[in-house]
Amino acid sequence: MGIFKTRKNNKYNYTPRFYKGDRNPFELKHKFDDARVTIKKTNLKGKILNAIGDFKTNPNSLANQRVSIIISILIFIFLWIIDFDLSIFF
Repeated sequence: MGIFKTRKNNKYNYTPRFYKGDRNPFELKHKFDDARVTIKKTNLKGKILNAIGDFKTNPNSLANQRVSIIISILIFIFLWIIDFDLSIFF
């Protein structure tokens, strides 16, 4: 009756030989955990508010301008593709 039983994974108690750090070497940490607040697990509204706050406090304002221009161009292209009447904006 071994057909329905699943194998258990082997557990090894391995410690690296030459590692002299204070944290766990096997812990996977996001690259930007220390720099951003948008990584925390919250609901959708909290994520959006954190992203907007991070966007506003970015010291590189040229990047913010560039992102805003690209987003507006993409929105106008999308509206043009779906044949939205763009004359209401002009």
